[in-house]
Amino acid sequence: MYDHCVSFAVQLDPRSEPVLLLELAMSTSSLVKEMSSGLVRIALESERHHGSGRTGIHGRKLFQEPSWTMYCNGRKCGYAVSRTCGESDWHVLTTVRSVSVGAGVIPVVDDGKKGSASEGELLYMRARFERVVGSRDSEAFYMLNPEGNGGPELSIFLLRI
Repeated sequence: MYDHCVSFAVQLDPRSEPVLLLELAMSTSSLVKEMSSGLVRIALESERHHGSGRTGIHGRKLFQEPSWTMYCNGRKCGYAVSRTCGESDWHVLTTVRSVSVGAGVIPVVDDGKKGSASEGELLYMRARFERVVGSRDSEAFYMLNPEGNGGPELSIFLLRI
């Protein structure tokens, strides 16, 4: 099995294009290891851009930020980047469309990129998250436990500082 970078996709419904698609600075095995040890808190920080007047980019929505400094459980672990939904992403989203909550393994599809893995398996996790908007510069996603007991095992925070 290949160890892929973790992608985090936010969809309003299972058939819609993601409103946010981030490639996180951690491998699947690292995330699985963190989750097995308990709670996982991922903080993504983006710097506020100061533009000049109307031509500046300070009016950008939080989900439109192109890059983020990433922290996992308080440790800086690199950068996350926003990207568009490609063919291989659509394959994953279409394959897991009927899954409301769960994890599993699906075959990898060749995305046409040079040097990409066209065989192997991809681990996916699909969950419902509570979305909390703090301000135009902060949002949080708390994974909802399907059994309804205990707190969230995974929380993702988007902060523009």
